[in-house]
Amino acid sequence: MRVRAHVFVSGRVQGVFFRHETRLRAIRNNVVGWVRNLPDGRVEAVFEGEKENVDAMIEFCRRGPPGAIVKNVEVIWETPTGKFKGFQIRN
Repeated sequence: MRVRAHVFVSGRVQGVFFRHETRLRAIRNNVVGWVRNLPDGRVEAVFEGEKENVDAMIEFCRRGPPGAIVKNVEVIWETPTGKFKGFQIRN
C-alpha cells in the first residue's frame, strides 16, 4: 500500500549531512519525495512509497546520520499524490 508521510525533524539536524543521507536512503528504499532545511533549524521531508519503505525512512529520521542529535520527529500522514519522479534535496 502506497503512503505519504510529511515529516518534521528537530534537534541538531542541520550541518550534519542529514539531507544528503536522507536522499541516499530514500533512493535505496525506493521512496520518492524531497527533503529540505527550514529557517528555524528543523529538517522537513515528504516521503511517498510502500508503507514499509516509508516507515524505514521515518525510523532513520528518528536517529539521523552520525553527528545528528534528534530531539523530536513529527509525522503527518497525507494522501499520496504520485507526482514525484525521484527524491530531491530542496533549498
